[in-house]
Amino acid sequence: MLPSTPLRAAAARAIGRGAYLGLFSLASLAGLAWMAFEYKRAPYEALWTGVRWVPAAVMPFAFILLACGLLARNPALLGQAGALREEHAARGMLRVTRHPIMWSIMLWAGAHILAVGSLQAVVFFGALLLLAAAGTALQDARKAAELGADWARFAASTSNVPFAAIARGRNQFSAREIGWGRPAIGLALFAATLYFHPWLFGFRPY
Repeated sequence: MLPSTPLRAAAARAIGRGAYLGLFSLASLAGLAWMAFEYKRAPYEALWTGVRWVPAAVMPFAFILLACGLLARNPALLGQAGALREEHAARGMLRVTRHPIMWSIMLWAGAHILAVGSLQAVVFFGALLLLAAAGTALQDARKAAELGADWARFAASTSNVPFAAIARGRNQFSAREIGWGRPAIGLALFAATLYFHPWLFGFRPY
């Protein structure tokens, strides 16, 4: 949650932007690796019968959001605030949500909680779901404080919750702007993850 708070700027000033990014990335990867290791070690405690088909239905959309969020200009991402000065900053998938990567994580985590149905899944995936959800709100607040009117104009034309701005008439969906390339990359990543899931994670989802 650190990058979504004022502590990020203070840490970057104290040790330098490059050092901060490097240390934060290492700490994040180490924390995630530790969580995954402990998740594998934890005894299985069923809470409900897992609904195994949920990830197969949800994850294609999660991967599409991830690919579109990473491969297109997004003022919410590090170093891309200059895109706010464009006349139509909320384009493509940003018309749907200004946080496609965070929503990708939330869909992934939520789908796996329902599919596994165990206590350790609720703790592991639930923590990541809450972190991503809180991150959207915290990032919006930090960007609003840092970028002022530019961010306010951008935020007014899109939404955090997918399709909310479109439903309220503040934007409109444009499949042409999204294109087919990034969604195709997302679906290819989904297919590869589905195929290699047993070797990567020790569980066959199909």
